[in-house]
Amino acid sequence: MSKKERNTFLSLVKRDLKVVWHPCTQMKDHEKIPLIPIKKGKGIWLEDYNGNQYIDAISSWWVNIFGHSNPYINNQISKQLDNLEHVLLAGFTHEPAIDLAERLVKLSPPKIKKCFFTDNGSSAVDAAMKMSYHYWKNKGFKKKSKFISLSNSYHGETLGSLSVSNIDLYKKTYEELMIDTIVVESPDCYLKNEKHTDKQHTEIMFDKMLKTIENNHKEVCAVIIEPLVQCAGYMRMYHPIYLKLLREACDKYNIHLIADEIAVGFGRTGTMFAYEQSKITPDIICLSKGITGGYMTLSTILTTNNIYDAFYDEYTKLNAFLHSHSYTANPIACSAANASLDIFEKKQIITKNKILSEHISKSLKSIATHDNVGDVRQHGMIAAIEMVKNKSSKKPYPWEERRGLKAYEYGLKNNVLIRPLGNVIYFMPPYIIKEREIDKVINVIEGAIDIATK
Repeated sequence: MSKKERNTFLSLVKRDLKVVWHPCTQMKDHEKIPLIPIKKGKGIWLEDYNGNQYIDAISSWWVNIFGHSNPYINNQISKQLDNLEHVLLAGFTHEPAIDLAERLVKLSPPKIKKCFFTDNGSSAVDAAMKMSYHYWKNKGFKKKSKFISLSNSYHGETLGSLSVSNIDLYKKTYEELMIDTIVVESPDCYLKNEKHTDKQHTEIMFDKMLKTIENNHKEVCAVIIEPLVQCAGYMRMYHPIYLKLLREACDKYNIHLIADEIAVGFGRTGTMFAYEQSKITPDIICLSKGITGGYMTLSTILTTNNIYDAFYDEYTKLNAFLHSHSYTANPIACSAANASLDIFEKKQIITKNKILSEHISKSLKSIATHDNVGDVRQHGMIAAIEMVKNKSSKKPYPWEERRGLKAYEYGLKNNVLIRPLGNVIYFMPPYIIKEREIDKVINVIEGAIDIATK
């Protein structure tokens, strides 16, 4: 590294810390933990101004599903820039948005017919909640005003989406500002009785949900759930049977089922969407993160004609759905999303991911025997390792010890970006990763666990 490059690095750090407030960060940490300015990204690699390279093993918060600076997406965005950068979607439309909506509907079950655009994951959840509540209001069910969600769930950080989340780290400070919701214990298979299979445990835990629905259905708009994986909730996982049983209960008791596929959609769990593994159709589907391949902010809500028709009326009835963002269905973002879907189709990504996920599974086997690993779990291209103080009892390390931070720092020293969730180290790589690169990441994670659990 040249003196000029070093000076640029230090200058950027100093300038940033003077004016930028970073997300999910105690800024005082950066008195000791170096901030890393990134110069460029290519494929699975990030490069900083010191010339260090890092495998982006978490797809930069789970969004860069085809890596950084993908040539095809770059080209499609470039073409769009020459035509239309943005136009309001109220009273106007444009081809990239129409194409994307058509394609997402086609990828969905037959009952899904409409696509509503928003611009990030949290706002998609907020819009879905409003849509469900407003639907029942338009239908004359004015008592239906509550939502059911799972313990350990995470649905975003706007006040609405945070209200149906259930992780104290994110939620507790703002509790007095939130709407009242009903929380049901998660079917999280990490906590199962060892005598039970994942399926048996999940069925047992569903009884808690069923009783809650039976007792509260007259006032409940919807159940919102992260299919199969509670991602920000420490990557806890459960069996697909839960969604099947939930769909049956929602049908019986006249409740919407909202599938929050923001983190698990677009191939992460082994199928295009996680709910597919239960062979169900949600009433409302929230999509974001990987939708544009990590290029632009965009989200969508997919729903049925039944829900859409409840808002379709004479203007004077004041039944229209009122939710909007200035950058709704931005043409550049829609072009990136269409390019991402092109890659899925042309490169047979879902099929190829099955091979990669099998390799991840094999590579993780050695870690499972570690004295301080309580669990190794995986759904498709999502893998997680739970570090514990005691393996037999699964007693966790106190959060104050920040064991995950030690793993993070070890990863950076060894050219791999991992960003643990508490005591959990997870692996959610871009789909372009090679088997040898998977092996490198797993080897670094194993070393990180050794250091973090000393």
